[in-house]
Amino acid sequence: MAPMASYASAAPTVGFDLDMTLIDSRPGIRAAFRALSAETGVRIDADLVVTRLGPPLEQELAHWFPAHRIPEMGDRYREIYPAYAIEPTLAMPGARDAIQAVRAAGGRAVVVTAKHEPNARLHLAHLGMEPDAVIGSLWAEAKAEALHEHGASVYVGDHIGDVRGARTAGALAVSVPTGPCAADELRAAGADVVLDDLTAFPAWWDAYRASPAAALA
Repeated sequence: MAPMASYASAAPTVGFDLDMTLIDSRPGIRAAFRALSAETGVRIDADLVVTRLGPPLEQELAHWFPAHRIPEMGDRYREIYPAYAIEPTLAMPGARDAIQAVRAAGGRAVVVTAKHEPNARLHLAHLGMEPDAVIGSLWAEAKAEALHEHGASVYVGDHIGDVRGARTAGALAVSVPTGPCAADELRAAGADVVLDDLTAFPAWWDAYRASPAAALA
């Protein structure tokens, strides 16, 4: 973990994961996978798919397609995604307020996600969220690249992969069990803080800004 003093910078940058952290993309992803299934004739259990969101798309496609078809299917999924997945997707409770809380502290909010970046931007624009930067196609430890680049001292996510990314970057790992990983699993992976959901983030953030040690106790 990075030195505590680095967390409480005058102009903090906080990274946020996207799927199941800022947005509930399950309805849209379910619809997109059902469309891909209908188009290809390959049976895909879209209800199962949305229980394990987080890792890169190719990992999920490997459950349904042979290896030689995965690049083609990945490209096709990303191509049809905007038509099926943007409209049904909702903001997670507290997502907009969490971003605003960072801004109110004079900081920057950046989104670092495994999702295809153009589609991530479509989601955020549709839901009226305006982070300072969006970086896509990064998963787990690779997220540290963007977190380092943007000077993020905190990373908020719902998956153990997000915890690994935060810790690799030397950032505080703040977790919300709103995705596939339970609170105990996130703690076991090394999360520094586990909040019930993002509605708890602004109060925690204010407390953390005032006294990092107390907020982490």
